[in-house]
Amino acid sequence: MGWSFAIGSVKGTVIRVHVTFLLFLLFIGFANLARGGAPAAAQSIVFILLLFLCVVLHEFGHVFTARRYGVQTPDVTLLPIGGVARLERVPEHPGQELLIALAGPAVNVVIAGVLFLALGGIRPAGGVDMTDPGAGMLYRLLAVNIFLAVFNLIPAFPMDGGRVLRALLAYKLGYARGTEIAAGVGQGVAFLFGIWGLVAGNALLVFIALFVFLGAVAEAQAVQLRMVGRGLLATDGMVRRFEALRAESSIADAADALIRTTQHEFPVVDDAGRLQGMLTRDCMVKALRRDGPTARVEAAMRTDIPTIQCRQSLEAATRLLQEKRVPAVGVTASDGRLVGYITAENVGEMIMLAPAREAHRPRPNPWAAGDGKAGPWG
Repeated sequence: MGWSFAIGSVKGTVIRVHVTFLLFLLFIGFANLARGGAPAAAQSIVFILLLFLCVVLHEFGHVFTARRYGVQTPDVTLLPIGGVARLERVPEHPGQELLIALAGPAVNVVIAGVLFLALGGIRPAGGVDMTDPGAGMLYRLLAVNIFLAVFNLIPAFPMDGGRVLRALLAYKLGYARGTEIAAGVGQGVAFLFGIWGLVAGNALLVFIALFVFLGAVAEAQAVQLRMVGRGLLATDGMVRRFEALRAESSIADAADALIRTTQHEFPVVDDAGRLQGMLTRDCMVKALRRDGPTARVEAAMRTDIPTIQCRQSLEAATRLLQEKRVPAVGVTASDGRLVGYITAENVGEMIMLAPAREAHRPRPNPWAAGDGKAGPWG
């Protein structure tokens, strides 16, 4: 995720902190400094750090459960509104996704239970004031963990409840239809949050509504991206006609190709036509600003572009696009020569065209038997 930096790793999963989280800490510190002085500011910052430790533990509940089913988790990113564990893939077996989704809130329930037992189940007279820096920190952590468990089970992507809903729907309706319904529910919840935030004048609720809405849309699009490739070969969705560059070409040559063609990315190949890298439009612009038009393409191209063979499935290519977060996947012939490449953009175009193609596809006669002969009348 952009605008984030690594602070450590746990068993191969990198823990990253988004810049906005640091800004959030500064905001909390200055707000409480103005209200209660340095002790109040320090106590509030410590509480926020403990809260996000609980969020990290929540995310690692997902991480370790996912690993039981062979799903790797490259990183966890801390944001002002919580954490995000990035899974390389979503398990399509409903039972596995259900357990992975429930593991996070279960961690918060366990933390709340431990705090409840440690405090003897006694609450301060008059309840807990969550905004008061002087309130008991452990009581506040207990309340917040209960809130996190309940809030995350709201049936809306990208929260855990949205994945729980999809898993339950998938048992009867299948993965794609389950995602479609769960994403629709998520967008509806986001709309209600947004209305509530506008009426109450609560900017945080509006921000959460936007986050939930975009998360629901992104999840639906990601599933469409995976589903469109099923039953198709990589050659069915690849860009066939393209202009390639050489590593020794100049950025000026690449800029000329960008203007002359409709491409946004240019494969870089060697003399045998094998892929060496990919020069994207963004990399090109950065190289022009930094090094000028005489710089070589090899200094600006991305070299982390995966490839698949032309007889492999389009689904495998779309999975690589999502898991590796690369601009394209190269498609090669049996001799290693590049014959095309696949981007999220051209797969998205296939998704847009799919309903129109389906409408004009000849439909089978539901009364005919599978072998084309008349079935028995009984």
